[in-house]
Amino acid sequence: MRNFVSHKQACQLLHNKFVVVLVSSNQRAIYKDLVLLLQKDKFLTLKQLQTKGEMNFEQDCLVEGGCLSKLHNGISYREVRQFQSDHHLVRFYFLTRIYSQYMESVLEDFRQGLKPDVVVINSCLWDISRYSRNWTGDYKESLHRCFEELKAILPEETLVIWNLTMPLGEKIKGGFLVPEIQHMASQLRFDVIEANFFSGTLADAYNLDVVDLHFHFRFSLHRRTNDGVHWDNVALRRITSVLLRHAADAWGVALTSPPDASEHSVAEIKLSANINKNGAPKYQAPQPYSPMYGRIPLPPPPSSSFRFPYENRPVRDDFASRPHGDLGPYRQSVLRNQCTTRQHYAPYPLGRCNRYNY
Repeated sequence: MRNFVSHKQACQLLHNKFVVVLVSSNQRAIYKDLVLLLQKDKFLTLKQLQTKGEMNFEQDCLVEGGCLSKLHNGISYREVRQFQSDHHLVRFYFLTRIYSQYMESVLEDFRQGLKPDVVVINSCLWDISRYSRNWTGDYKESLHRCFEELKAILPEETLVIWNLTMPLGEKIKGGFLVPEIQHMASQLRFDVIEANFFSGTLADAYNLDVVDLHFHFRFSLHRRTNDGVHWDNVALRRITSVLLRHAADAWGVALTSPPDASEHSVAEIKLSANINKNGAPKYQAPQPYSPMYGRIPLPPPPSSSFRFPYENRPVRDDFASRPHGDLGPYRQSVLRNQCTTRQHYAPYPLGRCNRYNY
């Protein structure tokens, strides 16, 4: 949870920025999570994750498609949303193919209108399942055309992030998986890996930024929902944090937030209450005793520069920084393990044969 980007950090990073999210159904909630994070430090609810095409979501507006037209799972489905505040502008386009006539109209909006500062784009599942079983050639050609248009239309200072598709489950179900392509369900998770490899390599060749979400979530499969395609609110907040930290690194911005003032003052009060005017602690705890080394000296009291919380302090490897053989504050626990007599524990009954010869 400490690696998550907070509301304050997101607002400062995207101050006066225009963000465009061009994704398909499996990453649609990235836009919702970003809009929610720009307003408060909360996670999306289950109802917000399952709802699509609604008229309003957290003070945003539906511009095109969605409930304004018929909701369906066809390749012609459209949905355009926009969230605007005093210092933030986020726009969402629903994609069913990486390059089509609809994608050309979206790029035309960028050519004629306001140029975005950040573009988050991904399209894979619909491309490799809904149009042709032999998707390799068409998908590669569409990626080439899309990346060429992006480089030609957008200015150099625009940060274009290509997201790789997240891992699928063995058994999947969802809106894009219509009955006509049910036979492809068991093979799609392998096709996604192949598509990710080519799209990531090609995006890097066009000097676009690549974020490998498939790699980031390879050990977080428990965050996937029951349909095997979408992910829960904690995983979405992690995706948003990964994207924002990537943007911060690209812009040379350090995402560091100062500790809370109330916690900082309470910590200083507790620390000063246990120290006399001369700097010595009011209460001296008894020193630990070892039968081999006698009295073990306690570590020195904290200096005046000591500050809470511990999260913002650099991590120091005590074993690497100490000379060989000097255990310091760890000596007591080590000696306790050596000197204490432990009771014998036999996990098997006496009549069981011994498989190992000690």
